[in-house]
Amino acid sequence: MIRLEHIYKNYPTARGTVTALHDINIQVRPGEIFGIIGKSGAGKSSLIRCVNLLEKPTSGKVIVAGEELTALSSAKLRAARRKIGMIFQHFNLLSSRNVYDNIALPLELVGYSHKQIADTIMPLLELTNLIDKKTAYPSQLSGGQKQRVAIARALASKPQVLLSDEATSALDPETTLAILQLLKNIRDTLNLTILLITHEMSVIKSCCDRVGILQNGELIEENEVGEFFTHPKTEVAKNFIASSVLHHLPYAIERHLLVLEQPKTHPILRLWFLQGTATQPIISEISQKFNLNINILQANVEYIKNHAMGIMIIALRGDNLKIQPAIQFLKERSVQVEVMGYVPNDIAV
Repeated sequence: MIRLEHIYKNYPTARGTVTALHDINIQVRPGEIFGIIGKSGAGKSSLIRCVNLLEKPTSGKVIVAGEELTALSSAKLRAARRKIGMIFQHFNLLSSRNVYDNIALPLELVGYSHKQIADTIMPLLELTNLIDKKTAYPSQLSGGQKQRVAIARALASKPQVLLSDEATSALDPETTLAILQLLKNIRDTLNLTILLITHEMSVIKSCCDRVGILQNGELIEENEVGEFFTHPKTEVAKNFIASSVLHHLPYAIERHLLVLEQPKTHPILRLWFLQGTATQPIISEISQKFNLNINILQANVEYIKNHAMGIMIIALRGDNLKIQPAIQFLKERSVQVEVMGYVPNDIAV
């Protein structure tokens, strides 16, 4: 449904050319929700704006619903854009128009009659749970309600593709979950294809079928969401996932954490339990097998798209000659082990 082929986007600056996107190749399948995640400045906004040619790529092809947008004339591009809806972080509603009239705006611009507009909008108000807000103005709405209006407006032209540009980042967690559930319902009800960008792993986890990571304008990893969480390929992916699952180390430990091992210290480990290992009693096994004391500092097991994933942070104490064999034992059991650092033995953990 959406295909990006060798997309480059360069911006001229006083200091020379800046490359925002470098050789991006993505295929979003019909009916799926594909998420793009990355930190600020990774190129996410440039990428999504290239899909509907709000930003024209420096080179490469953008193909949506079988049409190569990058090869269309201005008139044909305007027509093709009607197949692409877009929602934004800050809603972009007109304060002088009520809910009904905000949703009606794109239909008025293409010449729909009053009856055609009403026949289109009323089902959308029901779908987005806004029937009772039809005559309300943006100033009378909550953030979640404003985003629902923006979603209904994006759907008014009956698009085949919906683009979401950080659409939940201005919302609280509870409202975010409600909007993500709405997007999934819309996808299922209207058979839409959705491409969204975000910097929040919770959005990817809750909503998406597949995910790609952007870093410095390059797509460095792409996978089905369950596989992405349980088999991350890059350090960037691992860091994103860890930040979404666990909090920081307790301050009493973090302030004493040493990068290198020293006499009378013991390691702090982050363990990734993937698939079958997430539900096995491996920690008790190594405690008994190697006679080590294990203090579990944080632990979490989740099921994401039927994939089990567990992340645990432990302090490992005991005979130093047995610690490395214990770590090797974990690795042999397909547990990914990261040594976060070392703390002195007299620090209470």
